[in-house]
Amino acid sequence: MIEVLTATDSQKLLHQLNALLEQESKCQPKVCGLRLIESAHDNGLRMTARLRDFEVKDLLSLTQFFGFDTETFSLAVNLLDRFLSKMKVQPKHLGCVGLSCFYLAVKSIEEERNVPLATDLIRISQYRFTVSDLMRMEKIVLEKVCWKVKATTAFQFLQLYYSLIQENLPFERRNSLNFERLEAQLKACHCRIIFSKAKPSVLALSIIALEIQAQKCVELTEGVGCLQKHSKVCHCVNPVNSYKRN
Repeated sequence: MIEVLTATDSQKLLHQLNALLEQESKCQPKVCGLRLIESAHDNGLRMTARLRDFEVKDLLSLTQFFGFDTETFSLAVNLLDRFLSKMKVQPKHLGCVGLSCFYLAVKSIEEERNVPLATDLIRISQYRFTVSDLMRMEKIVLEKVCWKVKATTAFQFLQLYYSLIQENLPFERRNSLNFERLEAQLKACHCRIIFSKAKPSVLALSIIALEIQAQKCVELTEGVGCLQKHSKVCHCVNPVNSYKRN
C-alpha cells in the first residue's frame, strides 16, 4: 500500500505521519513513573492506577458534557500522565491536577469561543477548590511538562492511519471501517493506565488492527501491514490484547 501511493493527498498524509513518528517520543509519560503508580497500594495516601483511571473517566465525562473533540481529551490524558509519571501526587490533589491538565488541553485545542470560564469548569466538575487553586496548579503542571503543552497523541495517529487506509480503498468500500467505533475504543483505552505505557503509534494501529479483525475486513489487512512496517511497529495488536487477557 505505502509503496504505490501516488495521489497528492496520500503523499501529504504520509508526510504528516512521518513528522508524527519523529516527534512522538518527545512528549510522552515516563514509563518507569507509570509503573510505580501501577504498583502502588491503595492506602489513601499514594497515587494508584485505580485513582488515575477514575480521574480520566471524569475528564471523559467533561469532554462529552462540553462537546469537546477527542483530540482535546487525548491531550488532557497525555498531560496528566506526563505529570503523574514525574511527580508524587497525593490523592486529595488529583482532582485539581486533572482539571488543570484538562483546561490546558481545552485552551490549546478548542476554539477560543468554546473555552468555558474557569469558574464554570470548577462548578460543573463539583470540586471545592478555587480558581486561584486551579491557576496555581496550571503553572505547576506547565513547569513540570517544560511548558510543552502540545504533544503527539494516539488520536492524531488514529486519524492519520484511518485516512491513509481510506484513501487507498475503492469508494464503495470506504464504509468498511467506522471511525466513531475506533474513537470510542481509544477513549476506553485512555481510561486504563496500562495503555499509556504504549507509544501512541502502537496504540492507534493496534486499535485499528483489532477492529479489522473483529469486522473481518480482510481487504484492509495488507494496508495495515504496510502501515505497521512503515511505522516500524512490531506486533501492533499486543497492547490491546494484553489488556483483554487481564
